[in-house]
Amino acid sequence: MSAWLPTAPCTPGDCVTVTGPRVGMIRRALRLAGCLTVLLAGVAATPVVRALTWLPAERLVRCWARLLLGALGVRVRPIAVPGRQVGGSLLVSNHISWLDILLVAAVRPGRMLAKTEVGRWPVLGPLAAWGGTIFIDRDRLRALPSTVDRIALALRRGERVVVFPEGSTWCGRGGGRFRPALFEAAVRADVPVQPLALRYRTASGPSTVPAFVGEDGLLPSLWRVVSMRGLVGEVEFLPQLPPALFPGRRQLAAAAQRVVDRHRYTGHRTCTTHLSEPPVRVPDRREAPRPRADAAHRPKPSVHDGNGRYDRTAPV
Repeated sequence: MSAWLPTAPCTPGDCVTVTGPRVGMIRRALRLAGCLTVLLAGVAATPVVRALTWLPAERLVRCWARLLLGALGVRVRPIAVPGRQVGGSLLVSNHISWLDILLVAAVRPGRMLAKTEVGRWPVLGPLAAWGGTIFIDRDRLRALPSTVDRIALALRRGERVVVFPEGSTWCGRGGGRFRPALFEAAVRADVPVQPLALRYRTASGPSTVPAFVGEDGLLPSLWRVVSMRGLVGEVEFLPQLPPALFPGRRQLAAAAQRVVDRHRYTGHRTCTTHLSEPPVRVPDRREAPRPRADAAHRPKPSVHDGNGRYDRTAPV
């Protein structure tokens, strides 16, 4: 694995807490059987849907994703979903679990960006490939420019592309830096960036059960999900960010991260292993940035506590 790859400090032992009511063994077995049935039905239907272009493909994908999540015992809660939009857009989100892909597809489907390993997964791999997933080889830095070119081409064609720019999964109580490379595609295609905030909850409050982190395996993660009662996945749509408002991809990525950071931690106890950058206000398109006159002469206040961890209550 290349040293440049982003990694998260989250591990199942340190960050994943299984709390809240759980279902019995029979219900878990039924959920697994229902999940397999819906998956196989999706594999069988995909070639038909792609061949018959008159079928409402996006609506069918949404229904299939909701059925699969329902089979797993996960309820979808969309928040502030915008109306139907014309043209391409780059959807960017925090990354917690393999469930994130289904959660976004259940509300606003698009072409997913996934690591090449996903294409080798049984059942899910062929389904992802047939669904138009763009695969990225995370071990080959040289392959990144061609991946950005493919995303930009899809955006110019008016397609919707979904990416997770942290480059790794986090437990949901912390997050990583949004890598700017993929935002270059939105800049080239001149399409808006649509930030999303993903969260998972149970009746007991925010949950890290769906987190797929560290050396966690797909089957143990799947078993945790089907064991929970009342698991809810929230998808919150945040204000769009037109690339024209920012000097380049780095500033665009930082703005998207800050918007997501305002909402991703809602109700969570902060992860002590890491916190991403503090949220700041994103400039309105109607106003020009106005630097403070005394900014160069005023010392920047510390945002860390005595132990070196980020203090969310400190002024920024």
